[in-house]
Amino acid sequence: MSTCALCTTGLLVLAPAAATADPGPRATAAPASLLFRPGTHVRPRPGAPEVPDLSARAWLVADARTGVVLAAHDAHRKLAPASTLKTLFALTVLPILPAGIRHRVRAEELAHIGPGSSLVGVAEDRTYRVSDLWNGVFLSSGNDAVRVLAALSGGWRATAQRMQAKARALGARDTRVKSPDGYDAPGQVSSAYDLAVFGRAGLRNPEFARYCAREEARFPSRDGGSYGLVNTNRLLTGADGVEPYRGLVGIKNGYTSKAGNTLVAAARRDGRTLVATVLNPRSDDGFAVYEEARALLDWGFEAAGHVDPVGSLDALRTGPLRGPEAESAAVPAARRDEGPGRPVSWTIAGAALLGGAGTSLYLRLRWGPVPKD
Repeated sequence: MSTCALCTTGLLVLAPAAATADPGPRATAAPASLLFRPGTHVRPRPGAPEVPDLSARAWLVADARTGVVLAAHDAHRKLAPASTLKTLFALTVLPILPAGIRHRVRAEELAHIGPGSSLVGVAEDRTYRVSDLWNGVFLSSGNDAVRVLAALSGGWRATAQRMQAKARALGARDTRVKSPDGYDAPGQVSSAYDLAVFGRAGLRNPEFARYCAREEARFPSRDGGSYGLVNTNRLLTGADGVEPYRGLVGIKNGYTSKAGNTLVAAARRDGRTLVATVLNPRSDDGFAVYEEARALLDWGFEAAGHVDPVGSLDALRTGPLRGPEAESAAVPAARRDEGPGRPVSWTIAGAALLGGAGTSLYLRLRWGPVPKD
């Protein structure tokens, strides 16, 4: 991957959403603090469908293009995210590791994987392409693949720190990163709001979008052959009796004993893309997270144009907002980007350009020319 390609990726991910988003229908702005209040929030117009009754501890559905939040329940409630946090890991690491790089895995790179982790089967002394490892992350939720990719991009702690900075740059202020793979760790939390922000940003990254929509792939085996992977997102594949969702384009599911089942899902119908998050359904049905996401997406497609916004995924993208009383949340995004000097968003993009160029040079010096896929 060339330096220019890395720079372009950085600009696509970090450029302000207002520059590309359709402003959508004119509607009365939601109160700035609405999504910080507990409970379910929806602002229906006459004839709008009734919002589904879900068991999840927190959920949200939004228009992926405009960032308009159509409805939410406890959007900023801080909960364990499980492997949905891998969306933030991918947003942080994908732009700096060219997919064609080959790497021979060392034993120390697989150390300290949490007991009971989901694994794709990465083996020490086996050579993998970075693209193989990303298939392991997105399809099998492999914590072993995350460990190796984190080692390649600066180490476990450094990756967690960069993920934290990335979350802040995107306006995801509920997230605390302790374990980049999403494994339960003291103090590690996210929210339905933040995970929707990550999912929406991921769809704007072409690599992320391809990986999260992939149903099957081949993964190198220990003996030199390969074996098949099937995406564990049952709403995508239709596995285990879960009916696949029409128009689904990914993104990522997760499970831990602390987080319960979690899911960030996106679907596209009739030119509209929605992103939904469902965190920890309290139903006894192990697949409830998929059925509740289905109900939420169905409602979102039917309700779009018949409800007023309850918030925006861009509301916290810039500025030192610290809580529901922050008055600047009500300021339009285009104005919040303005300052006494350069716009904040372009300052971030400039840093991405420099960082991408430096990383590309380092990788070429270390590994030589990147082989083509």
